Amino acid sequence: MLQIQQLKLPIDHSPEDLLKKVAKKLSLQPKDLQQFTVTKKSLDARKKPELCYSYTVAFQVPDESALLRRKKDGNISAVQPVQYRFPCPGSVPMGFRPVIIGTGPAGLFCGLMLAAHGYAPILLERGKRVEERVLDVERYWKGGPLNESSNVQFGEGGAGTFSDGKLNTLVKDKYGRNRKVLELFVECGADPEILYLNRPHIGTDVLRTVLVNIRRRIEEAGGEFRFQSEVTDLITERGRLTGVEINREEILETGIAVLAIGHSARNTFAMLRDCGVLMEQKSFAVGLRIEHPQSMINLSQYGVEASAHLPAADYKLTHQCVNHRGIYTFCMCPGGYVVNASSERGMLAVNGMSNHKRDGRNANSALIVTVTPDDFGEKGVLAGVEFQRRLESAAYRLGDGKIPIQMLGDFAAGKASTTLGDICPDTRGETCLTNVRELLPEPISAAILEGTEAFEKRIHGFARPDAVLSGVESRTSSPVRILRNERFESETAGLYPCGEGAGYAGGIMSAAMDGMKVAEQIAKKFKML
Repeated sequence: MLQIQQLKLPIDHSPEDLLKKVAKKLSLQPKDLQQFTVTKKSLDARKKPELCYSYTVAFQVPDESALLRRKKDGNISAVQPVQYRFPCPGSVPMGFRPVIIGTGPAGLFCGLMLAAHGYAPILLERGKRVEERVLDVERYWKGGPLNESSNVQFGEGGAGTFSDGKLNTLVKDKYGRNRKVLELFVECGADPEILYLNRPHIGTDVLRTVLVNIRRRIEEAGGEFRFQSEVTDLITERGRLTGVEINREEILETGIAVLAIGHSARNTFAMLRDCGVLMEQKSFAVGLRIEHPQSMINLSQYGVEASAHLPAADYKLTHQCVNHRGIYTFCMCPGGYVVNASSERGMLAVNGMSNHKRDGRNANSALIVTVTPDDFGEKGVLAGVEFQRRLESAAYRLGDGKIPIQMLGDFAAGKASTTLGDICPDTRGETCLTNVRELLPEPISAAILEGTEAFEKRIHGFARPDAVLSGVESRTSSPVRILRNERFESETAGLYPCGEGAGYAGGIMSAAMDGMKVAEQIAKKFKML
């Protein structure tokens, strides 16, 4: 198979235009191109407002060697696509069905792999299936009670269910796991464009349908889901797992449990500590959300406020502050919403979310600053959890249970906002005007102010005084790492820490790929059931 890179086309081109351009560049007829596939599509906005799309395409022709000899072009080359391969089963008898604790991306893709290859996993989820979970979340956003087991953090799909659904990752993919995850998403209902877009995303509205189809696929292959089933204890014997306790009332026997618990499973972290599972503190980041008009971001990034041929513009910004803190934007949501992402009563956290079309009026992003164990102010492996809780408790009190918001100009002046400017916040959950600066330690607030001024040089209007801040953004990643060896196993034999909550991933894709890696390790050791 061959590929050709750096194919530039205007933003209003048609699929036929791309095919014709490739054929012309190769001095062939379009009908001569076989297995024609777009493998990458990205937007080139370096010459605003003259924008174009850049493509990489793969194809076959009858005599590829002759074409390469004839076309001496560095952008044309032979490629060998990487095919993902699941390992052959091991020889150790399994005894009991493997258990997967948590149904976020790590748990689901571990379950997909194990079910597809004959291991019949049982997936335990403390929250509800996605159809019921959505109703609980929407009821909470409208002022109803918080369900501590069914909310933005907990339930089928994990925290990513109420997010932008970004699928980009920095994880190297020499084994084809990344591609396999994308293919499985498409097979379960995601837009096929995620297979080639430079920054793919699913969108929270589409993701809900995808999750139902993933569940059905696992069940059809012999897997089993048990919702509202919180793991409340581990049963061990001589350092080896023999079972898990569910809801403090049932023991499920198993010798294999995958800990795919997510970054907000605070009571589970405490249970694991009490059971002697080895963990360590880990740095993470905290800060605020910032909202701007999406048209402003489009104008800065594209040179035009809107176009039928362009997606809602995004951005990714970083800055090193004079106080030696690094600030960066995180989980940027074009055309999205700021959401109340709380999971514990008396505490409040925010996150960002976008639908597939990204057609909301505002863009939002987290402005976050890394915090380390030196910032936590106390000892113990769960010191980071308590640091998060202090911030979230302060946010809840400050907004009287509503999302605290403030204009950036008032944040800089250190005074509460009593009115808004031209930017109307787009939130899911009630809001309250106040002084958000009271939430954060001053070094973090100082970094946010310096960062917004630095980002103004990259995006005109970023530091406008009426930009809306909301807080607190505290669930960026897990505050702990659950230790595992090179076989992905804890010191407690049979326990496999996995994904973002265990400290080994940072988003949907890396978590899903880590779930696959754990499934591979289990399969290499154990026989199929």
